[in-house]
Amino acid sequence: PLVCEVLAWTPSTKGTVQAKALQLVLPERPTQDQLTTFFNNQKSRVKGRIVLVGKQTIVPVNLTPPAKRQTDEQALQRFGPNPRPFNFPTPSPTPTPDPNAPKPLTNVQVAEQLDAFLLNNGVAIRVNDAGREFRQIRAFNNRTFDVSKTVPTVVMSNEDYGRITRILADGTEVQLEFNIVNRVYPEGKTSFNTVGEIVGSDKADEVIMLGGHLDSWHAATGATDNAIGCAIMMEAARILKTLGVKPRRTIRVALWSGEEQGLLGSQAYVKQHFGMFEDPKPGYEKFGGYFNIDSGTGRVRGANVFGPPAVATIMREILAPFKDDGVVGAGASRSRNLGGSDNTSFSQAGLPGIGMGQDPIEYNSNTWHTNLDSYERILEDDVKKNAMVVAWSVYQLAMRDDLLPRFAKSDMPARPASTQPEATPARPETKKPAATTSKSQKSKKTSRKGR
Repeated sequence: PLVCEVLAWTPSTKGTVQAKALQLVLPERPTQDQLTTFFNNQKSRVKGRIVLVGKQTIVPVNLTPPAKRQTDEQALQRFGPNPRPFNFPTPSPTPTPDPNAPKPLTNVQVAEQLDAFLLNNGVAIRVNDAGREFRQIRAFNNRTFDVSKTVPTVVMSNEDYGRITRILADGTEVQLEFNIVNRVYPEGKTSFNTVGEIVGSDKADEVIMLGGHLDSWHAATGATDNAIGCAIMMEAARILKTLGVKPRRTIRVALWSGEEQGLLGSQAYVKQHFGMFEDPKPGYEKFGGYFNIDSGTGRVRGANVFGPPAVATIMREILAPFKDDGVVGAGASRSRNLGGSDNTSFSQAGLPGIGMGQDPIEYNSNTWHTNLDSYERILEDDVKKNAMVVAWSVYQLAMRDDLLPRFAKSDMPARPASTQPEATPARPETKKPAATTSKSQKSKKTSRKGR
């Protein structure tokens, strides 16, 4: 069997589909005239076919795979008392185009016209190359989030896509068979945040929060992104309950919906309960910090906190007892940009969003949003230690006399002009999902068969 995953927000096939494969390689950076000519030449070939879109991606063998653990020096570079920015490679200069040459289309324009071409000319199924090694697949979404604007689409492992490419290039026909069953929950359905709390005592109206996002992509079970983050936060709360501690402030756990479509659950929650620095609600001044884990199964190495330098000093002192477990400290952030994970929903509001930084293990290289993101990739010892770190840190903030310091009004970073993050990998440009105080964007469950 071929290894494939469906692309989310794409239609089902009408039962089992058998058809000849055809590879469609678009011209590179075409002008409108070039793309129109190309499509006109291909119209007669694509009807009823299963179309492989694009060349096979050549994935080189990685002779220097990334380390699974950060060294202490690397962790200190991120979270130590004197953090240093990472040095990113200098990009190659972009050639200056000929001002008199026809302007090429953007990638988005090409993608829009390709979708319409495949749909209008009766293509049975579209196949994309996963472009990753060892049969890893990252299957995201139809960029419009509208199943009527695309054909049934799968993402195929690079190895299988390459084999079919070679067979076709040799002049041999390839017959493929798929049965794709997708389910779409229509606009207006609600996905809920899941919230629980340990009620405080003398400062019960003040709140310390911890959480992670409960939703995940469909290619696997979402173990490292982000079921394990949710499990760590629930375990931290269980530890505190089991110990019978009596926190002064209320400790609240939140498991968010709609994170993968643009932090929808946490944004809605912050908007409803706290408001923004520029337009605060009554609970705004009573909020003491939100801890977030969303970087896989690796052990915590430090924290990044939105606020003035004093917040990093406080968090560094709180985390100091875990030095022997590799926790090196904390850094302060001035960024109110949304993106990355749910802690930025709080930071964007001007509240102390606390992102816990972790060892990468296999997160970016193997499991993040892939078909390999399963329970078997979890490191039990790491996540147990993480739960202890979080439980201790949350408890310390719940017991302090004062809330974490915030930026003074005159020093608060400006709110970004755009307050909507991009979904993964892209937000729709024309269709905005309906939003309520507790709902995520419409979600989709998918199943697939291919051989």
